[in-house]
Amino acid sequence: MTTEFEHYTFKQRLTSMLSIDLRRMFTTRLFYLFVAICLVIPAIILIMTNAMAGSVSVDPNTGAETVAEGFDNVWQMIGSDGSSASAGMSLTSMCNINLLYFGIVIFISLFISEDFKSGYAKNLFTVRSSKTDYVISKTAVGMIAGVSTIIFFLIGTIIGGSIAGVSFDLGTVTVGNIVMCVLAKIFLMGVFVSISTFMCIFAKEKTWLGIIASCAVCMLLFSMIPMISPLKSTILNVVLCLVGGLLFEFGFGALSNLILKKLSIL
Repeated sequence: MTTEFEHYTFKQRLTSMLSIDLRRMFTTRLFYLFVAICLVIPAIILIMTNAMAGSVSVDPNTGAETVAEGFDNVWQMIGSDGSSASAGMSLTSMCNINLLYFGIVIFISLFISEDFKSGYAKNLFTVRSSKTDYVISKTAVGMIAGVSTIIFFLIGTIIGGSIAGVSFDLGTVTVGNIVMCVLAKIFLMGVFVSISTFMCIFAKEKTWLGIIASCAVCMLLFSMIPMISPLKSTILNVVLCLVGGLLFEFGFGALSNLILKKLSIL
């Protein structure tokens, strides 16, 4: 009597892996904690900055006066408009939706490291020879989580702007520019998700190492975000972010797969 084991195709393995990861993500408190933070943070920023805008603080040593700035309109929470004032290291250029890229890095680090801490990765790689479906699944789940944070951040921005009384005037920006800006930032999420996935797979159960390494690399790219996906984005910005995201996903995906094959997982 011979025993035959059912052979699963790549599509079947990937579908199974995705369903497990998605079920796990949507049933964990971590995901809902992150989206809740993304909903509340923009509202808090808009309310606080609007309340403090125009206030003057004086340095007792030098006598220099500093005037607290606020947001001219709600859409500055989505991105800078490319002007010289918003291009620098100002409050409005730093405390906006771009902070989500560091948030998703932390989420992925916690999500992946739990696989190695709980022994799930050991069990998984014992029965599966291919690591490609694991990398693709983690990247896809990271993208879904990233898009979710962007959506809730937008909702929080609108709610916070309404409560704080911040202007919704578009100014020189069009609705099309805002849509293109959001799409560009969504596609750009692939760059940070793929980097974080690679770093966390390399760090395995060491969550702290995965977070530090991911944030360190992403910090080098942070200054490029306002230039690549400004508030006045066009279809060119969307295409550039899409191509960049795909290149990073394929490149770091291949490196992640190589790490899983070369390093000791068990």
